[in-house]
Amino acid sequence: MENVTADLARTKIVTRMDLLKLTSCTHFRFLPWLLAAGVALLALTAHAAPRKPSDDSEVLERLPTRAGDASARELVALRAAMAAAGKDPLPAARLAERYFDLAMARGDPRYAGYAEAVIARFPEPLPPELLSMRGILNQYRHGFQAALDDFAAALVQNPQLAQAHAWRGAIFLVQANYAAAQEECAALQALGKTILHASCSGLAQAYGGQLAAGYGALQQGLASSRDPDNRLWLLTRLGEVAAWRGQPKVAEEHYREALRIGRDDGYLLAAWSDFLLDNGRPAEVLRELADWQASDTLLLRLAEAAALENSPDAARLAQTLDERFAAARQRGDTTHRAEEARYALHLRKDPASAVRLAAENYAVQREPRDARILLEAAIAAADPAAAQPARDWLRDSGFEDQRLRELGQRLAPGPAQAASRAEAPR
Repeated sequence: MENVTADLARTKIVTRMDLLKLTSCTHFRFLPWLLAAGVALLALTAHAAPRKPSDDSEVLERLPTRAGDASARELVALRAAMAAAGKDPLPAARLAERYFDLAMARGDPRYAGYAEAVIARFPEPLPPELLSMRGILNQYRHGFQAALDDFAAALVQNPQLAQAHAWRGAIFLVQANYAAAQEECAALQALGKTILHASCSGLAQAYGGQLAAGYGALQQGLASSRDPDNRLWLLTRLGEVAAWRGQPKVAEEHYREALRIGRDDGYLLAAWSDFLLDNGRPAEVLRELADWQASDTLLLRLAEAAALENSPDAARLAQTLDERFAAARQRGDTTHRAEEARYALHLRKDPASAVRLAAENYAVQREPRDARILLEAAIAAADPAAAQPARDWLRDSGFEDQRLRELGQRLAPGPAQAASRAEAPR
């Protein structure tokens, strides 16, 4: 069981997280395009006022572990290796990576704060491994430009650091800058990173209006990988792309194969739950997510499913979400707006708030699911102008998902409106 001591508590804990998984400094165990998934895991709500411990030995909390979980022993060994290594950054990077792995798998952002504490132990200028890790933490807070700068600085020191190219590509995908993302994909190919290149180019193609080509590239990556984490990620994204292509049976096969790998993975559960909700199967979401209420992004899906099923827990789940969003606003945390927009639209039935939040989110993140909530909220609010950026993206990217294209068409101006816009002075 992990003891959280005061020196970690004094570190600023990251208050939300995108569903990312850090690639290893020595082995790319997982692919960074989880960032391009765009689903946010919100922090657990902290209702108490901050308190500075009086003694560094004070244990603030014992984080739960599962039966047979080897994570606690692994963390002890990694911390010991870092302490013995002195100024060598590699053991520190491995410890920070493992903390981040746990944050992603369990939906608990406190582990991300511990990763930040590890980085803070080292003075400037940081070596490339830690610069890259700091870049990941920067993008975690939506500090995309700072993250890009960190990755660029890491590449100056180590041009062979494929991890930095991979994360830069992920950020460009989030920003819908597909040409820049493809440049990072090409850099990965030049470095001989076959699976990373297939994943990068597959998503760039899928987002950029070439679903069949993107699906094929992801399949190539899957065929080349035997690593369970890589395969889980690739199968999840293949499920999404198949669903966008209008192939629900194929999508479900991919999702179920990913689930059979047996790893805790918040993004997989979120994507699978969205698939089930889109296909009118909320009862299955209730079963899948019953033990995942600590993760806000999964709690959102659980609450939606409970409302659709008229579950006795529906009101309690929605109230819990409301409290967590309120706490985030008090912290000044604005990185959860897409999820709050979805909550406002589907659970609070407040389209005016939903469209405002979705538009604010879309100014920062412009992925398919960000476009979808903006389009849905604009339709509900009868505010087509608010969704124009998403409609522009659909037009310019050629994104082929029929659901999104139909949403965009519902917001298209009628003949009279179109004539009026054409005659308006510019």
